[in-house]
Amino acid sequence: MPRVDLLDSECAPITVQQYFANGDPGPIVGALATVPELLEPTLGFVGAALGAGAIGVRYKEFAILRTSVLQGCDYCIHAHTAVSLDSGLSTTEVRALRGEIPLEAGFALESERSLIGWIDALAGATGPVPDDVWSAARRHWGEHVLVELTVTIGATMFLNRFATGLQLPTADHVLERLTTEGLA
Repeated sequence: MPRVDLLDSECAPITVQQYFANGDPGPIVGALATVPELLEPTLGFVGAALGAGAIGVRYKEFAILRTSVLQGCDYCIHAHTAVSLDSGLSTTEVRALRGEIPLEAGFALESERSLIGWIDALAGATGPVPDDVWSAARRHWGEHVLVELTVTIGATMFLNRFATGLQLPTADHVLERLTTEGLA
């Protein structure tokens, strides 16, 4: 049960009704609709930070799912397990990002493991990123990729805390899909 009322099209203020025009926009919008002045700027930032960008959806999903796992956000883990599969990640890759199997079992490429190392250093630790993690990531990825990914990780951490703090519920259809995929 969420800690706040999740507004729907009948209860949402008129200033945010456009977000409900195509049906239920989900619990993040339902919660943010209670503070309409934050809804549009938040969605604008989050959309840009989590959208495909220069590095593409595959690597964005690495960052979003792995960060959500490290932060322990069930809502985001569930949602982005499904999105990761829809984005072309294999079940094995998803299991590795979720920490269910070793990363080496899911990712043969050193370049991808270095990117996951960058994610782990930012989302799973405090303090500066160790020099060896930076060097490993820079051997394979341009600065613009690491900057973009860092923004994605930060935005994900924000959403992780938002969803966890407010105990946002996972949609039943997402849970059913994950059960079918053996990932519930």
